[in-house]
Amino acid sequence: MKKRFLFVLLALLIVALAACAAPAAPATAPAASGGEAAAPTPAPAAEPTAAPAEEGCAELTPVKLQLQWVTQSQFAGYFAAVDQGYYAEQCLEVTILEGAVDIVPQQVVASGQAEFGLAWVPKMLASRSEGADLVNIAQVFQRSGTLEVSWADNPVPTVADMRGKKIGTWGFGNEHELFAAMRAEGIDPNNAADVTVVQQSFDMLALLNRELDAAEAMIYNEYAQVLEAINPDTGALYTPEDLTVINFNDVGTAMLQDHVFVRESWLAEAGHEEIAVRFLAASFKGWQFCRDEMDACVQVVLDNGPTLGQSHMSWQLNEINNLIWPSPAGIGVMDQALWDQTVAVSVESGIIPEAPSAGAFRTDLAMKALELLEGDTTGASYQPISVELVEGGE
Repeated sequence: MKKRFLFVLLALLIVALAACAAPAAPATAPAASGGEAAAPTPAPAAEPTAAPAEEGCAELTPVKLQLQWVTQSQFAGYFAAVDQGYYAEQCLEVTILEGAVDIVPQQVVASGQAEFGLAWVPKMLASRSEGADLVNIAQVFQRSGTLEVSWADNPVPTVADMRGKKIGTWGFGNEHELFAAMRAEGIDPNNAADVTVVQQSFDMLALLNRELDAAEAMIYNEYAQVLEAINPDTGALYTPEDLTVINFNDVGTAMLQDHVFVRESWLAEAGHEEIAVRFLAASFKGWQFCRDEMDACVQVVLDNGPTLGQSHMSWQLNEINNLIWPSPAGIGVMDQALWDQTVAVSVESGIIPEAPSAGAFRTDLAMKALELLEGDTTGASYQPISVELVEGGE
């Protein structure tokens, strides 16, 4: 009986020790394509390489960031901030939630499923005009990445030349820069006698198949997809010389895109402004890393499971950096003139019924975040590099 008692006691001790052992933190998983009511699931995120906040905080504060789309270099700075331990340095445990076609970041944040979200400014303004208490706290992209691309042998070199042509756009709120530019040239995008507007898929197949005269593209994504395709006439990849590009920054209807937003009601709670400042500081540091250590940053993105290959992710990060840097007033600080232009186009296009209140964006939190950073926060001397694309972006 004594031996049996000791055996049972030993077994219970082993079970107790096993129960006390903390399991490793699970790697975050890709988001499910759920409806608006479903809570987003985290995207893959590399384990931090730096020790989590050994000094200055007793524990890490958990927060979530909702992306607009799947893991790619468009969001590299945030993945780098996880990977390099920058969030942990600021006493934060950040879970990154992937986006999808049916996930609207504004709805996720407005419903309290994430503290921070990324979106194009017009989309946030539309949600705000409908009653969501959202506020822009950091304007990370300083320029628009939207293009309209045509063939050099069948060019649409200006917006005025779109009259009578087949012009592609994705819709879903991505058409406003294009439509505002058309209207400025006296072309009604809703009048088939003026122009044939075609809703294209989220790729460049319609242009590659010559089904469109011009197609919408982001300079960091779909434009590269054309350059990654084989020209059947030469057997080599297409080149920029094969294409004619309209850049809406040059046209004057460009609208501000990726920015960080939160709920005003969340921000008003005790301690949350400080959390926001720390989140921005770590995120900005992530973007500094991606500017200065581009190859390492691309690898972080690849480690987190992108849908495209290394050359495409390198191209994308190079172009994303070019949208962020230079940031004359510091990364994340709003350019008032571009805000005003975005608002004007939003009102003219019917995205919002009137200009938003003055509280629709704040610069104070980004400015405080910049005070926590070292090194170059403006990127005044930044120059993009030359990236060699390969077939399919591999």
